[in-house]
Amino acid sequence: MDARIYGVETEFGLIHRPAADQQHPGRGLPPDELARYLFRPVVEFGRSSNIFIPNGSRLYLDVGSHPEYATAECADLIDLIASDRAGERIMHHLATAAEHRIATDGFTGQVYVLKNNVDSAGNSYGSHENYLIPRTTHFRRLSGILLPFLITRQIIAGAGRVVPADEETQAHFAFSQRADHMWEGISSATTRSRPIINTRDEPHADAATHRRLHVIVGDSNMSSTTSLLRYGSTDLVLRMIEAGVPVGDFELENPIAAIRQISHDLTGQARVRIRGGGEMTAVQIQRGLLERVQRFVAAQGAHHERVEQILELWDRTLTAVETEDHSLIDTEIDWAIKKRLVDEVAAQRGLSLGHHRLLQLDMAYHDVHPERGLFHLLRRRGRAQEILTEQQVQDALTVPPPTRAAVRGEFLSTARVFGAETTVDWVHHKLIERPLEAVMVKDPFADRDERIEALLDKLGDRTALRELDYQERSRRGVSPALTDKYVTADPDQLPEPPVI
Repeated sequence: MDARIYGVETEFGLIHRPAADQQHPGRGLPPDELARYLFRPVVEFGRSSNIFIPNGSRLYLDVGSHPEYATAECADLIDLIASDRAGERIMHHLATAAEHRIATDGFTGQVYVLKNNVDSAGNSYGSHENYLIPRTTHFRRLSGILLPFLITRQIIAGAGRVVPADEETQAHFAFSQRADHMWEGISSATTRSRPIINTRDEPHADAATHRRLHVIVGDSNMSSTTSLLRYGSTDLVLRMIEAGVPVGDFELENPIAAIRQISHDLTGQARVRIRGGGEMTAVQIQRGLLERVQRFVAAQGAHHERVEQILELWDRTLTAVETEDHSLIDTEIDWAIKKRLVDEVAAQRGLSLGHHRLLQLDMAYHDVHPERGLFHLLRRRGRAQEILTEQQVQDALTVPPPTRAAVRGEFLSTARVFGAETTVDWVHHKLIERPLEAVMVKDPFADRDERIEALLDKLGDRTALRELDYQERSRRGVSPALTDKYVTADPDQLPEPPVI
């Protein structure tokens, strides 16, 4: 498979912190009430708390009142990372609007949206990756190779975490936020047992040809370079598996014990038992897989222009863990960026690692607020590298990637312009007033569908709309056709876009 579809679903933490002088002191708004404030514009816009938006992505409230954003289908890693970053921006806009509504109702304080994986009470929420793989891929072989890779991947792509002291361990720094909350290697469950690989097979495509690989072990990344390594290394391992390349035996005897042990050993030298006998370290497993991927790429060629960058960063990150010289990666890999900051603040203020200020700093690293969030502050100061341009992120807010998401985005935008109500999901497109003419688009790579075009033409003359393509609407700061006010003969007179 030369082309692949990628997607990531991100669950966000949500907190209301009341001001100290609030007339009604106490704890902030409960999660369910706060979530209703956050999603009020979404419900007003789409008459539901579970909607698709014109950039092709899905915005919804998940179990436990967690706001969630699922990127549009992407066939390019940069598109995927940009779409994910757009989700952060959308959540920030919603949080800002929620603060205003809360204030008008007599409350004060700030709304925080965190792109992390664990709250102060120890509850976990996820970042789920989706990879479209060939139906012909032997799942038993795939899982036997992929599980050891994913269990050890945290040392190259973890978000990092300050772990507070408990009765058994002292406060320390770990690679991963998610590792301690996984309970099975492979399962069909998601919340009950939290497997590393979820077997729910919903390809949102031709099921005879494609299978959906649903990975729920990953940490939410703030760093775009970490995201590139996370998705890019996984894609390369998958391609090697799909090609039938002999990989060797890295299967672990106890995957769940191993993922925890590895997370809490920052040297990468914790030894875990291999099913076939003997022991290996996380670095050895990653090195073994990296070397095989390097040989695979040398033989088959790079399938996109970022492959060499991914391989170089993968190798350098393993070297940083091996040598404990984290300066090799402390502007590129989330856990190392965060650890550098934590260490500096602890040293400057004479704080022990378990101090509550450092736990707060850990949380603040993941604040999506572009001015308040610590990761964003570090990036502005040159302490975190960036592979996206601001224009790419701005475009991703309104412009679907050139996959089936473009079909969905055009369908939603155009119907909105003509005041037509719709029902859509990843595959289906239906005008409420024409229920018998619903169109199913099963090809996730298709960025245009003649049946959709014909259906939309029945709404009215689309000439003026065609003159304003998505890029032009985005350049002028207009979220495409969210209201009928955006259809005008003079594009320069278009009003300001709404929050979404």
